[in-house]
Amino acid sequence: MNIIKTPNSASLGQAAGKEAGKLITDAIERNGEANIILATGTSQFETIKQLIKEDIDWSKVTMFHLDEYIALPVTHPASFRKYLKERFLACVPPLKAVYLINGETDPEAERKRLGDLISKHPIDVALVGIGENGHLAFNDPPADFDTEEPYLIVHLDAQCRLQQLGEGWFTAMDEVPTQAISMSVKQICKSKHIICSVPDARKAQAVKDSLQQQLSNNYPASILQRHPSCSFYLDNDSASLL
Repeated sequence: MNIIKTPNSASLGQAAGKEAGKLITDAIERNGEANIILATGTSQFETIKQLIKEDIDWSKVTMFHLDEYIALPVTHPASFRKYLKERFLACVPPLKAVYLINGETDPEAERKRLGDLISKHPIDVALVGIGENGHLAFNDPPADFDTEEPYLIVHLDAQCRLQQLGEGWFTAMDEVPTQAISMSVKQICKSKHIICSVPDARKAQAVKDSLQQQLSNNYPASILQRHPSCSFYLDNDSASLL
């Protein structure tokens, strides 16, 4: 596991986005295509901003994404489909394929659909973040480290929902959904390379727990300690407790 400390969120995003671009290009050169996972949320703003500047043949890239709220309209400001459509897909040439999570359809059918798809697309590069509660995707503690299901229907805990409120995606706690479809921890860890972008002081305790606690599902992102090719990109604030 690599830990890269940068001065601020902008430099963090530049470094993470450049590494992601190189890994994606390497996969295309090696395999003729690349399969990637993109995360959303404020932690990914700068990384995605840099990624879209990279010289990548997007026509050879298939994209999955990590998680989406159940029953939240795609028009809502907090929709992760909306986020990816506006911040990424609208900014790059058409991809080979895009598999977004539809939280407005039957959740069980949707998670099975996506599970079938991702099982046919070994992931080369996953861009992820971690939550204030240490979650990886929407796998809140105690996370399920053992399930082989690629996608899960999960219940969001209070700290997770408060983070979404605090980041300004919702105006009141009762607006924050209580359920989501999330990629499982084991599926994320099947990725050949993982880039974890974690800016901001409010993530400092989660970063410390993820990197310095013993591996435990009470610290979901601690599972990344085991991954053979994972890079943590931190800024001065998020690294302040290390």
